[in-house]
Amino acid sequence: MNKNKINLEILYEDDNIVCINKPEDVLTIPDRYDDKIFNLYEYLKEKYGNIYTVHRLDKGTSGAIIFAKDDLSHRNLNAQFQENEVKKIYHFIVEGIIPKDEIDIDIPISPSPFKKGESIPSARGKHSLTKLRVLKRYRNATFCECDLVTGRHHQLRVHVAAIGFPLLVDELYGNQEEFFVSTVKKKNYNLKKRTEERPIIKRITMHAHSLEFKHPITNETVYIEAKYPKDFRAFLQVLDKYGKLKQFNN
Repeated sequence: MNKNKINLEILYEDDNIVCINKPEDVLTIPDRYDDKIFNLYEYLKEKYGNIYTVHRLDKGTSGAIIFAKDDLSHRNLNAQFQENEVKKIYHFIVEGIIPKDEIDIDIPISPSPFKKGESIPSARGKHSLTKLRVLKRYRNATFCECDLVTGRHHQLRVHVAAIGFPLLVDELYGNQEEFFVSTVKKKNYNLKKRTEERPIIKRITMHAHSLEFKHPITNETVYIEAKYPKDFRAFLQVLDKYGKLKQFNN
C-alpha cells in the first residue's frame, strides 16, 4: 500500500490519543520480516513523532483502534485493556446458522504448539470470554456482534470455530479464503464471456465496530464507532439480497 495515497479516517484525536478506523489488509505494527510493508505504527510515528501501540488488530480486520501519544497515556490504556475495562464490540459473519440468540463462549485459549502465530482452545490456556449476540440469520451464514470481554490472540476467530461456526472467510480457522456472489446466488448467475468472477470479500469477515474506554488523562468516557469499509458493506448487501432465510425456528 502506498502511504502517500492512504486516507486514514480519524475517529477521535486530542493531545494524548488518536483513534483510527483501520482499513482492511493493513498491519498495525511493522512486519517482523519486512519493515517496508506499510503499517499504522510507522505511519503515525512519522506524522506525530512519538506514538505508542496500545492494542492490535489482525491485518485482515478493519475498524476501531487506539494509539497513545505519550507514555503516561500508553500505560493507563494498557492497564485498562489488561484489566478488561475496555468495551470492545465486533461485528462479524460466521458460517452456518447459529440457533441461539445469545451465547457466552467461555473457552480458555493458548498458543498453538504446532503452528507458530496461531491459537487453540485448551484447558491449560488463559481464561477467555466472548459474549456473542445474533443480529441476523441467512441461509448459510449468521451476522453477529460480540463483546470481546478478554483480548486473547485470535480470540474471536478461535472461539466461533470452537463452537462449530467459524468466520465465513478465515484462512486459518475457517473453510474459505474468499467469498463470491455465486456462493449464494446459484440460480441465474452468469458471467460475461472471458471473465473471471471476483470475490466480494477476501479477508476475515470481522470488523472492530466500537470501543468504549476511560480517557487516560481526564478519566471521561470515550466512545468511538467505526463505519464498515466498502468490502464489508458490499458483503452484507449480497447476503441481504440473495441469502435471505425464509423461515427459522429456534
